[in-house]
Amino acid sequence: MNILFVCTGNTCRSPMAEGYLRSKELDGITVISRGLASDGSPVSLNSKTAMAEVGIDISGHISRQITDRDINKADKIICLSPSHRAVLLSAGVPQEKLYILGKGISDPFGGDITVYRRCRDEIFAAIDELQKDGFFGNICIVPLEERHIKDIARLEALCFSEPWSEEGILEAYRLGTKFFIAENSKQLMGYIGIKAVIDEGYITNVAVYPQYRGIGVATALINKVFDFAKEKGLSFVSLEVRASNTAAVSLYEKTGFKEEGRRKDFYRLPREDALIMTKRFSYEDSGN
Repeated sequence: MNILFVCTGNTCRSPMAEGYLRSKELDGITVISRGLASDGSPVSLNSKTAMAEVGIDISGHISRQITDRDINKADKIICLSPSHRAVLLSAGVPQEKLYILGKGISDPFGGDITVYRRCRDEIFAAIDELQKDGFFGNICIVPLEERHIKDIARLEALCFSEPWSEEGILEAYRLGTKFFIAENSKQLMGYIGIKAVIDEGYITNVAVYPQYRGIGVATALINKVFDFAKEKGLSFVSLEVRASNTAAVSLYEKTGFKEEGRRKDFYRLPREDALIMTKRFSYEDSGN
């Protein structure tokens, strides 16, 4: 995946963003930065200093003007402010390529080192959030195949006190549960199951291997289920989650689920209530 960061002069914000993402050394990710009004100037002293303080060297950066070739080569163009996105959009850049970093990063130009440090930290936090959401992830979502069943059962045993067996997974599949698998070139990363009944959808389980948590795998799986729900015209998708599982509850809320009820003593080992969380769909705008 080719990532392009864009700011105005390509001497402050976008070089820091480029340097930080490069430092992560993510598999399959190439990254450059460009400016809308660059003149070949070196990176600003305060940007260089702020990055050096965290062990990242961007001293060799020279600002460059964005070109059509840069735009065409980029898979995702991350603008450092809404105004940069607006300029590129008005120039005919496809909107599906354009993103804004965070809510927009304020220009530190002319500020002291404290301003640049604050800008650096804001950039880092926004990039970290994108990574958690799977924005840069090499995640492939595929339907269940027989080769996945052993790994799913192993993942179930790792994550749940009452896991599904291989036979249980296969039986659920044969009875109509739809499974989606998140995998990379190395192995299965996680999975999700959904049972559709007329126009209702019920998520059976969501599970991700520990080493792949926090990089957007679960979000990608949930979004795939939402795509499936819309294709099938489902009115809602619902699930149960342990009341004490605050991380999962937060994830579900972030992806659009809302708490709509509680099942008393739904879980065993240990016994605990389940929150019923639901994502509802409206098709009025689409005419469906």
